Amino acid sequence: MTKPPDPHPRKQEDVRDALAERPLVFDGAMGTLLYEQGYFINRAFDEANLVAADSVLRIHEAYRKAGAEILETNTFSANRFLLSRYGIPEKVEEVNRAGVRLARRAAGDEAWVAGSVGPTGEGLGVIPQGTRERIAGAFREQITALVDEGVDLLVLETFNHLEEVRLALNVAREIFSGLIVVQLSFEADGRLREGTRPAHVGDLLVRLGADVIGANCSTGPAALFEVARKLVGTGVPVSIQPNAGEPRRLDQRAIYMATPEYFGVYARRFLKAGVRMVGGCCGTRPEHIAAVAGAVRMFGGGRARAETTPSRAPATPREEHRLEPLPPRERSPLGAKITRIWHDRLAAGTGRRSPSSPDEFVVSVEVNPPAGLTLDKPLAAARRLLAAGIDVINIADGPRAAVRMNNTALALTLRRELGAEILLHVCCRDRNLLGLQSDILGAHALGLRNLVIITGDPPKLGDYPKATAVFDLDSIELLRLVDGLNRGIDPTGRMVGEQTSFFLATGAEPAASDYDRELERLATKVEAGADLVMTQPVYDERIVERFLDDTRELGVPILLGLCPLVSHRNAEFLHHEVPGMSVPEAIRERMRAAGKGPEAVRTGAAIAREMLEAFQDRVVGTYIMPQLGRYKMVQDVLAGLGYGEPGS
Repeated sequence: MTKPPDPHPRKQEDVRDALAERPLVFDGAMGTLLYEQGYFINRAFDEANLVAADSVLRIHEAYRKAGAEILETNTFSANRFLLSRYGIPEKVEEVNRAGVRLARRAAGDEAWVAGSVGPTGEGLGVIPQGTRERIAGAFREQITALVDEGVDLLVLETFNHLEEVRLALNVAREIFSGLIVVQLSFEADGRLREGTRPAHVGDLLVRLGADVIGANCSTGPAALFEVARKLVGTGVPVSIQPNAGEPRRLDQRAIYMATPEYFGVYARRFLKAGVRMVGGCCGTRPEHIAAVAGAVRMFGGGRARAETTPSRAPATPREEHRLEPLPPRERSPLGAKITRIWHDRLAAGTGRRSPSSPDEFVVSVEVNPPAGLTLDKPLAAARRLLAAGIDVINIADGPRAAVRMNNTALALTLRRELGAEILLHVCCRDRNLLGLQSDILGAHALGLRNLVIITGDPPKLGDYPKATAVFDLDSIELLRLVDGLNRGIDPTGRMVGEQTSFFLATGAEPAASDYDRELERLATKVEAGADLVMTQPVYDERIVERFLDDTRELGVPILLGLCPLVSHRNAEFLHHEVPGMSVPEAIRERMRAAGKGPEAVRTGAAIAREMLEAFQDRVVGTYIMPQLGRYKMVQDVLAGLGYGEPGS
């Protein structure tokens, strides 16, 4: 049968390439939601592709909007054996092809379509040769229909009999050259129903040619976490799709009790253990998958959910009346100075002109809140820095997931006591969409106008690794939200009649391991509303040169991040243990040769100063992060730019 033209866009990125680079998000349960929408169990759930197509499509779309990157077709039991129980064995091809078309329609160019293949129900005990041939024939019929209709990958799932999954995988390999995921259904004791342990199952599936191995269904996240730990390390990626906990009986219904928040906690545990694909099975809903997507974004994968936080109102007549945001130069003194310097650089022709005074350069220094109650030290540090001519004080929001006083409290104190210009970090980790929006509106009402929007470090890095991370939004989505507020539009798309005037900065990692993805995300951040880019500290001039060259076309000013080293041990720690930081061996050797104490501190400041001197004609300023309260180093780094002595 000739495949008809596909009217729907296809995701261009190859799923194999994506999986090699980052973790991916599967969708959740189909049958659970079909039942809730009134689809009766006296018909095959797969037949809904033909008789309730709108319901199937709505479910697929809900999972895509929740952040799923892989949509499984509603064809889990669409084989000849199981469809025969409902009197429709002749509809195998029709049901499977319709399932692919519906998933493709929902996926568009934002998700891949996975052909779902489940067991036949005939794989019990020793399978006689004749039955083996009929089972293989049923798999061949179903998989051929899925492949001919154009799936991006196959998922053989919920198998609990090794001999049957061997038959399915052999057939799939004959027909399909793409990615094949094989997921077994393990019991609560962590073994297959026949008693086989996960490690043995994993080794067997790899030998049989599975591209990805894993587990789904039967039990909840906690039990499958133990299974996942035994599957990781077999040499191929691992996929886990738990139920929403163990079902409980309520009257005559089976209720799955695991909340989306709980599901998100285990999604992070799966990812930390090395699992590369995470989704949900029975009882899971779009809310569960949204929690998974948040966890995956935290680990460097996933995609932004544009539907969650529109930066402007929907296409309604009200959109014609939305407010224009204030120009960056009118939003704050910092915005005004950066805009002036940037325009002066552009007017110079090449943008390369070294600053001759503090008036031609912006310096921001990080002063963070204390872990306790007393603000004496950060207040004294900020006072000395401002006296030396520093433009703005940066205040981070729980860096490294460490517990500190709320940064807004310190910001307001510095403004009240010193009249300081503040650049306030806003982290997505700790507050949900409601809390973030409330805090941002409150900051504006209190006179804070400069924000650095960041996703944030996961709790596992900090003092309380078991703390729950929220991540309703990532930095791109939050930038869109605040950009919308600058236009007088709230996240639901409603015109609110007032507008904020935030000057928005965002971060970038010039030394990111996935550099191309970092550049793509940075371009998206600028499009989402970022007015300024602040780089993570870099110690290799070649990396900075490449980054400045590659971001020139974005047309956005940049602050060069500097974190002066204070010792050889400090350099080793940053290089080996801090994500996104890379200290070249030559720099680490230079710090080692400097020894300890004042000489090491002077050497660290000299390294930072050399980096700044190399690029001060290509950036509008610098963002300095002194370590261990060594603010005296700031003056040493800025030597030659006309800044005063901030003190020790």
